[in-house]
Amino acid sequence: MAVAVLTVLFGAIIAFEVPKLIKEKMWRELAVFSVMILLAVVLSFGLILDLLLINPVSALEAVFTPITQYLDGLLT
Repeated sequence: MAVAVLTVLFGAIIAFEVPKLIKEKMWRELAVFSVMILLAVVLSFGLILDLLLINPVSALEAVFTPITQYLDGLLT
């Protein structure tokens, strides 16, 4: 039941937003919207179906921790 509701909600969001973006030829915004909605769909369905998902914050920490350590070394 929850999967069906989630599918309808994401379908409604896409049906509402995408035609305006195409009509106004906002291709970059459409690309960003597509990536963001894809991430939202994956994470939402993963939570509903109790799939093992990585924590997005952990991924960001893995990327930015070496950068912050390097900058901290430069500044101290």
